[in-house]
Amino acid sequence: MFHTIIVVGNVGKDPEMRYTPSGQAVTSFSVATSRQYAGGNGEQVKETIWFRISTWGKTAEVCNQYVKKGSKVLIEGRLNPDKTTGGPRVWTKQDGTAASSFEVTATTVRFLSSRGENGESGPVAGGSGMGMTELPPEDDIPF
Repeated sequence: MFHTIIVVGNVGKDPEMRYTPSGQAVTSFSVATSRQYAGGNGEQVKETIWFRISTWGKTAEVCNQYVKKGSKVLIEGRLNPDKTTGGPRVWTKQDGTAASSFEVTATTVRFLSSRGENGESGPVAGGSGMGMTELPPEDDIPF
């Protein structure tokens, strides 16, 4: 059996890189996807979903170097369920409302921000015709 997930969104925080005891690089960062639509009563509804992304090896090193908060990225990888619930990671935000994030191990990361956007000077591995919205406030970032 096989599954893959593709996520296109904005990076919520600068990445954090560490090394395993065997010396393999691991970089983690968060990505927010947003959509806006008209609800049943005609009111505009904004929905944001957070993904926690982990990259390994050379991809981890490249992401640590070029991915920055606010960057637009395309992630392809596999979804990892929470070990205790089998679903997304669930927590309570500072305002008391429930929130969740999804864990993804990336196999491919494409940089969609153009050179100079968000201060980036890294490689551009694709373009985006999709409109991205701004990131939610920093206190809504789950990690």
